[in-house]
Amino acid sequence: MSTVLTKPRLGFLGVGWIGRARMEAVADAAEVVAVADPALPDALESLEELLEQELDGVVIATPSALHADQAVAALKAGLGVFCQKPLGRTAAEADRVVEAARAADRLLAVDLSYRFTTAAQAVRAADIGDVFAADLAFHNAYGPDKPWFYDLDAAGGGCVTDLGTHLVDLALWVLGWPRVTGIESRLLHVGGHDVEDYAVARLDLDGGTAMTLSCSWNLPAGRDCVLEATFYGTGGGVALRNVDGSYYDLRAERYVGTSTVPLAEPPDDWGGRAIRSWASRLGAGEGYDREVERVVDVARVVDRIYGRAS
Repeated sequence: MSTVLTKPRLGFLGVGWIGRARMEAVADAAEVVAVADPALPDALESLEELLEQELDGVVIATPSALHADQAVAALKAGLGVFCQKPLGRTAAEADRVVEAARAADRLLAVDLSYRFTTAAQAVRAADIGDVFAADLAFHNAYGPDKPWFYDLDAAGGGCVTDLGTHLVDLALWVLGWPRVTGIESRLLHVGGHDVEDYAVARLDLDGGTAMTLSCSWNLPAGRDCVLEATFYGTGGGVALRNVDGSYYDLRAERYVGTSTVPLAEPPDDWGGRAIRSWASRLGAGEGYDREVERVVDVARVVDRIYGRAS
């Protein structure tokens, strides 16, 4: 692999709607050299073919069961990797990928893109004293549109893996990565699938914070999406909320007693910030970044939610 000082040469593995969106988002920061997707007539058919191209990094947007093996193969080939979440179906799978990135000294990032929203960054920056409670919810009212999401082997889990991963990552990132000391959870299989459609969990965090989260697919919510993350502290409250059921329009608010102070409002073109950040760092020649190990911390919490479920 040649040293890259400007735009990295990228290959895309899987170009469903999210893969296409990330390709469009990074077009000005990278050179898209090749695409592999067996569903496209003019594309390469496999990762093996993709790795034969002259690349600096691979973007993975395939079903969850494939992520770990595909990411490890790309890293061992000396390439940086940007992967859709989850990095693995379990913490063990995610840890295997992180170990491969460390061994190869290659830049690995996962598309936990809510961290890159203006609203989330405003929430994180707000000083509300000692946080004693956090309430988070993510409900996709129309559910995933691909059959593999409902297959346990292919997806690794249901709405907790799909949506709860974002909530756990967002909360721990906002709070500065406290240790999770206890978990109680319940999973419901309302739609008759192998994976859960609704989940609720209570997490106890180091320092005394009580955190609750709920997530679901196909909930009759009266709108497309419910996304909320509210933090209560000794000096006030702060929240991220979606606007009018949108997946993309987010606002941040600060609460002081009965008053609300706006911190951030849409529009905010945040969808491609995570991949553009990774591509810019890859182009600057950055190698392994230990921050990616937080992805394994999140995966361990998700594993515990499943393990403690009644």
